[in-house]
Parts: sequence; C-alpha cells; structure tokens
Amino acid sequence: MLLLLTAAGLLVRVAFLLIEPATAPVADETVWTTWGVQVLTSPEVSFSPLRFRLIFHPPLYPYFIGASYALFGSLQAVKALQAVVGALLVPAVGGAGRWALGPREGQIAAAVTAFYPELVWFSVHFWAETLFLTLLWWGFERLLAADAKGSVPTAALAGLLWGLATLTRETVLYFVPLAALWLALKRPRAFSRGGAFLAAALLTVAPWTWRNWVVYDAFVPVSTAGALNLFQGNAPLSRQEVYDQYWAVHGRIEKYRFAREKGLQAIWARQPTWILEKLKEEMPNFWEADSQPLIHVKRGAYGDVRPAVAAALAVFVLLPYLALLAFFVAGLARLPLERAPLLLVGFLVYYNLIHVATHGYARYRLPVLPVLFVGAALAWAAGRSPAVLSKPRKAVAAGAALVLVLSLIPSFRLWAADRALGAPEREAPEEPGPP
Repeated sequence: MLLLLTAAGLLVRVAFLLIEPATAPVADETVWTTWGVQVLTSPEVSFSPLRFRLIFHPPLYPYFIGASYALFGSLQAVKALQAVVGALLVPAVGGAGRWALGPREGQIAAAVTAFYPELVWFSVHFWAETLFLTLLWWGFERLLAADAKGSVPTAALAGLLWGLATLTRETVLYFVPLAALWLALKRPRAFSRGGAFLAAALLTVAPWTWRNWVVYDAFVPVSTAGALNLFQGNAPLSRQEVYDQYWAVHGRIEKYRFAREKGLQAIWARQPTWILEKLKEEMPNFWEADSQPLIHVKRGAYGDVRPAVAAALAVFVLLPYLALLAFFVAGLARLPLERAPLLLVGFLVYYNLIHVATHGYARYRLPVLPVLFVGAALAWAAGRSPAVLSKPRKAVAAGAALVLVLSLIPSFRLWAADRALGAPEREAPEEPGPP
C-alpha cells in the first residue's frame, strides 16, 4: 500500500509540475537558485566548500540545486527531481506512523502526505523545505525503527539522515541530543543505540563546522541565520530597523555575533514576561490560516489572478489545513501514552517553541505537519467507534483546541479586514544573494 501511495504522490507532483501556470523564482527562491546555479557551478567555486562563501544558510539545498543543475542543465529538471524527493516523503511519514501507532494509521498518514496541497506545491518550487522534510522524516522513521527493533546500525542510519536534515535546516540540530536521550532510555543496549545516533548525526555535521572554522576562523555549527532570527524576533524594532543595524556591521561573522548578542539582550530586557509576550505574538504567526502558495499569488508571481480564482485557491489550500487541525485535536485525545507517540508530540512542542523564541511564519510549520498527519490518522482510523476518555485527556484536547483557535483568530480577522490573499508577508531574514 505504501508503494502505491508513493506512486500516487509522485504522479500528483509531476502532474502539478506540468500544469502549473508559468512562474519564475521569487523572493527567497532567487537566493537559493543564485547560490546553487550561478555560484556553486562557477569556475571560481566549482563546488569546492572552501571556495564557497555561503555562511548565512545551511549548505545542503544549494548543493542539491547545483548538482542537479550541473547534471541535467535546467531548473525545470531540478523541479522534476524535487518532485521525486517530495514523493519519497510519503513512505517516510507512513513508516513513522506505522512504528508510532500501527499499520492503518501509517497508511492514512501516508495518504494525507501524498495529496496534501501545500506539500505538492512546495515540491516544485525552490525552497529547502521539500528536501528538508524528506530527510528529516526518514530520519524519524529510522529512529523509531531502531527503537522498535533494538538495532544499533539502524540508529546510526537515523543519525546520518538527521545530520543531513540539519545541514538543510539548522533548527533540528538542538533536538538531536533529546532524540538520542529518548533512544537511550530503553533497554537493552540502550546506550549503544543512543550513542550511535548521536555520533552519526554530529559526525555528519562536523565537516561543515570544520569548514566554517577554516574559511571564517569562527565556531559556527552550521549557519549564521539563527542569530538574525533571534534579533529580529525579540528586539522592539521594525524589521527594517533590525536590518539597518545588522548591515551596518562589517563582516559576516561580526554580523552573526552582533545579532546574537542583541537578540539575547532583547530577551533579557523583556524578562520576566518574555515567554508570555512571545507566545501571544508568535503562536498566531506559526499556526495562521495562510500558506506559501497563497502568498505566491499575492506577490503576483502568477500574474493577474481573478478574485474568484484566488478565493477558490484559498479554500482549496486552507480547508484541508483546518480539517487537519480538527482531526489532530481529536487524535490527541486518543493518543497512547507510549514512547513513540510521545516523541512525535515532543518534537511538535520543541519546533513550535523554537519559532516562539525567534519568530513564527506559516512556512515554518511544515516540518511538524507529519506529526499532525499521524495524530489525525489516529482519529480517522477510530472512525465513529466510541471512546471513553478520561478527564485529563479531555482537558488536553480542549486545551489544544483552545490554543489553536486563539492562534487562528488573528489571521481570520485579517482576511475579514482585507480580502487580499493571506496575512501581511513575514519572510525569514534572508541575504539578498551572493556578493
């Protein structure tokens, strides 16, 4: 069944690639394609990490674009390869769901992954998320398999995949020791499995950390973007004011240290109410009723789009998201209090808090969508069968529902006040491109 769902997911992505209206890279897409196509393949760099001046972003996605472009000679071919990578997310999520809850839940989660509109759209656009999600969730699938089978080699493979995901988006680096600890807390051979996972993940990232030390004479584990995110998300300044201060500093490492220090100072200055303020500010941004495809339309990347078509697209993209949240809450009430499901919920909480500490945005929640798929699959698999829920479980579900509703309200207010697609743009701070 997973093989059929993977084939269906690939077919949908290839079909969308062929029928999507003409569009060119816009916004951050131009950054990725410039680094990958123009810089990496140039005679001056020629794919050498020591001559590649990238430091603001993690390296793996530019290398993916550059290598694909060098092999096939067109960005359309890169999109086609990404469609294949995006389809490979289907068995990863299905496998993770199977290890966490059971075969039926895994199949349902895989089916949602295959056809979820937002994932299909991302698979043929130049964002790191498609590659990131596939690597991350294969890492999750192997991590859960290592725990279930007690396999040290499988744990090491999970660590390798997790390290590659970290080299695509650094935000998962800080979950590595937590995942290793989780793996090590089950006997027998617990320490061996946890150690193999941790060592493989860190050894995968280490060559790029060493490269940063050699090229920039500084300890930067993966990239410097996190510091600017921290500064922008916490300083009582407008985005432009943050950028003005950041760009006034000479040197990339100096910028990194300046932004990190300013971000930490801003956090300290907002104590003791900082976390409450940030929850109020960023939860609506992270869970908002918006999506990158809708922002793509709003930017005019598809040209002039009739209001009726834009409204239909909004319904097509957002209705599955809202239904997903509802099913997830229902599944959360039934979630078994076992190791594997709790790991997935723990990652959801961790990833949400990372973006509360910095800043939230609809695109940033993509890595946790598979957790929602698995939770929603549990509710769907249960169907109409009655469930006797304890008061604590009802309270957890009610609390999650309340948090999500409160987080969604601001974006619905924006839609009511302005019929333009989506909320005002809140992109991640990106460099405009290579110097």
